[in-house]
Amino acid sequence: MTLFLLVAGIAFLVLGADALVKGASGLAATAGVSSLVIGLTVVAFGTSAPELSVSVASALEGKSDLALGNVVGSNILNVLLILGVCAVISPLAVQRQLIRLDTPAMIGASVLVWLFALDGDIAQAEAWVLLAGLVAYTAQRVMGNRRESAAASATSGAEADTAVERHAWYVDVGLVVLGLVALVFGSRWFLEGAVALARSFGMSELLIGLTLVALGTSLPEVATSVMATIRGERDIAVGNVVGSNIFNLLGVLGVSGIVASGGLHVSGAPLARDLPVMTAVAVACFPIFISGLRIARWEGWLFLGYYVAYTAYLALAETQSPAAPNVARLLVQVLVPLTGGVLMVILVRSIREWNEPEPGGR
Repeated sequence: MTLFLLVAGIAFLVLGADALVKGASGLAATAGVSSLVIGLTVVAFGTSAPELSVSVASALEGKSDLALGNVVGSNILNVLLILGVCAVISPLAVQRQLIRLDTPAMIGASVLVWLFALDGDIAQAEAWVLLAGLVAYTAQRVMGNRRESAAASATSGAEADTAVERHAWYVDVGLVVLGLVALVFGSRWFLEGAVALARSFGMSELLIGLTLVALGTSLPEVATSVMATIRGERDIAVGNVVGSNIFNLLGVLGVSGIVASGGLHVSGAPLARDLPVMTAVAVACFPIFISGLRIARWEGWLFLGYYVAYTAYLALAETQSPAAPNVARLLVQVLVPLTGGVLMVILVRSIREWNEPEPGGR
């Protein structure tokens, strides 16, 4: 049964991601919006359904740490693991509009959540602010992109996304719904099989929670972004990650904070460790995205390396290993400053090139 769940889960993830990417691409062409915006909205919000269900259920049960930790952990994983894997498979092109609006929105949402949490709580009034921010962001992206697409079509006399295979709109909607359903079942079955297999090898509940459960709620994003990269829909791959992070912060935490009695309580560990890491990861995206308007393979490996280091430190810290302080010092005193210096050089160089003409109109 364990092997069946693993195999069935992987199969549904692959098939669901493929259907979702096809349907989303078709909807983008039919609706006259770019694949990037579809990735930032329809695909991103849909693949974040597991985070929403887990965090809202946790908030209703009074488990604020789990509700917040699910979002923070997923956002860190989305950037470091998903973008890392996708960039290693194939370097990812980044559109300028993603740098102008969406990446700053992700950074701003990360900072805002961190500021709201500084007093130890995300109050219900603050949760409403987060949710209102998501509504405003989504409306701006969809309406703004439709105006840009209409202007570009009028100027060029051609429709956007002509290379996308066209279906009737209801076929694309059906593919999106089918893909999301398959992703939900696939991630659930894979997670159940992985947890059962891990227990058979003697892994503790704590370690399972730190690794497999965190990955489980992000499996739809993983499968969708990887499949989008393989199919050449790289705007969807990058947009899915950035849009999912924005939705997690503004939508998932917003709804969770509203339904939780007295808002979400924020304990010391997320406030001192995980929220700063999440914000730093979001900020690091800006120089990497702006450098050459692409995420290179070496940058993908950099993301993956930091994900492994962060996950290893969490496991060591939660098990109170004597090696944890040494790993923390290595990260904070050596690796992070070194990486920050490199990214600063990249950022300064890229800003100088920012006003150059966009290749291919990007």
